[in-house]
Amino acid sequence: MKSEFPKDFLWGGAIAACQAEGAFDTDGRGPSTSDIHKYDKNIQRNNISKEGGERTLENIRLALADQEGYYPKRHGIDFYHTYEQDLDLLEELGLQTFRTSISWSRIFPKGDETEPNEQGLAFYDRLIDSIIRHNMEPIITMAHYDMPIHLVTEYGGLANRKVVEFFVHYAKMLLERYGDRVKYWIVFNQVNLVPTVEFNSLGIYSGQSENMEELMYQAVHNQFIACALTKEIARTVAPNALIGTMLADSTSYPATCKPEDVIYTMKKNRMQYFFSDVQFRGQYPGYALRYFEDNGIKIVQEPDDSRILTENKMDFLAVSYYYSKIVDAEKNTMAVNSSEQNPYLEPTPWDWRVDPLGLYNCLSQYWDRYQVPMMVVENGIGAIDVFEDGTVHDDYRVDYYAKHLKAIKNVIDDGVTILAYCAWGPIDIVSSSSAEMSKRYGFIYVDLDDLGKGTGKRFKKDSFKWYQNVIKTNGASLFK
Repeated sequence: MKSEFPKDFLWGGAIAACQAEGAFDTDGRGPSTSDIHKYDKNIQRNNISKEGGERTLENIRLALADQEGYYPKRHGIDFYHTYEQDLDLLEELGLQTFRTSISWSRIFPKGDETEPNEQGLAFYDRLIDSIIRHNMEPIITMAHYDMPIHLVTEYGGLANRKVVEFFVHYAKMLLERYGDRVKYWIVFNQVNLVPTVEFNSLGIYSGQSENMEELMYQAVHNQFIACALTKEIARTVAPNALIGTMLADSTSYPATCKPEDVIYTMKKNRMQYFFSDVQFRGQYPGYALRYFEDNGIKIVQEPDDSRILTENKMDFLAVSYYYSKIVDAEKNTMAVNSSEQNPYLEPTPWDWRVDPLGLYNCLSQYWDRYQVPMMVVENGIGAIDVFEDGTVHDDYRVDYYAKHLKAIKNVIDDGVTILAYCAWGPIDIVSSSSAEMSKRYGFIYVDLDDLGKGTGKRFKKDSFKWYQNVIKTNGASLFK
């Protein structure tokens, strides 16, 4: 096999509006779910079960009124004002594609308006034009943990079918405005990462129902419908657009070769495949229907929902991958977050166990299951970088990327179609899970601390030159 990647393979990087842009109260933007994630200096890095902790209506309102606490995602790295300089650096890095998201509350500040905020639309006109001008293919996520908070407090998020209408109105606006320039669209970020991000992704809050699992799956169903209706609209409004869904890979290994562990792991993995099974096969699989029946979960569907799902399957699968876990039939339950750490793998400070072979495994499984084009739209290592002599000597980051990129090449050599690879994130941004700046992923160091203090200046890390060469050689340098 050739050491180079396919000629049309897109090398890139990815960020999210809610972690980078800042400017939370600028040009008409309304408050969003990301704006109430407060920095906690006492956070337990190896035990973060929910992003931002429990979300009750009272906690949401207290956070919105808080004038003393620091909420890092409101400020990000000020990408809203620095995007031109940052894109200059990313073009120098050699990126051929750049994934970012649109902040829903910049376009519709409350989420339920009829008319959009033109200042928000104009900003993304400038940003998308600049991405293209910097010789990068834009990959745009419509909703990346950035739901207008009004849709949560007044409607109960996506558990309310009315919010599907609001989202579809928003999605149609984006496709009409930018569909001539954006080919690749991801509707929702990481649709399967619930209940970890049920607040940010689905807009449902703690105590909203006596049966929160049922409410969660109802909101997920409504999210499926929103995705399918977005695909349906795109056929007319932006016929050249490709509409994709995204999974945070949660493929687990059995803890042992005991048949009980193997079968239990298969069942847990299948409930992760459920999210993509519906969107690529166009119907609810029997194993999920059985799970709902066994657990007293009733999903309310409207008469046309079956047709909507069947006729509007997604065009590609976007995958985020960081680590893997194991499942023990005696210790774990079917709850999404019930799993164990793999003792054969080394942890990061956040106890994410690095596993390059897991990337080969999950991409192979998805391909065998669906045989649709895929993108790796997030992959990277969050680390505590030491800034010295104007740079960061991050050989650990180089080692991480080299091993994972080789795993991707391995799966490509098996005949799997991988369209793009987006390192998360090419420039340091606020962490999604812990709201820290000190959890750094980038090839570019941003001089800001966890409280937003610093010069904000950008510096190239050692890994910058390394990734630049990987792109320049189309991956061949990985094998020398």
